[in-house]
Amino acid sequence: MTADQLRSLIAAGLPCDHLEVSGDGRHWAAVIVSPAFEGRRAVQRHQLVYATLGQRIHTDEVHALSMKTYTPAEWRAAGQA
Repeated sequence: MTADQLRSLIAAGLPCDHLEVSGDGRHWAAVIVSPAFEGRRAVQRHQLVYATLGQRIHTDEVHALSMKTYTPAEWRAAGQA
């Protein structure tokens, strides 16, 4: 799994206004900005991302994924837009 492949999987399952993925091939970090996160708690947001990855999250393809998830409004308020 490459960062581009992981980015593509997430983007295919979630509408993303911004998406950054970095990692070493097993341990990953992602910054995800999506309108799909509106009204959802952090755990629910992470579950949405895990759902896009399906079984890959339970294998060595994606051993660990650290996420920072934002709504577009939260992202703008953080001065990132």
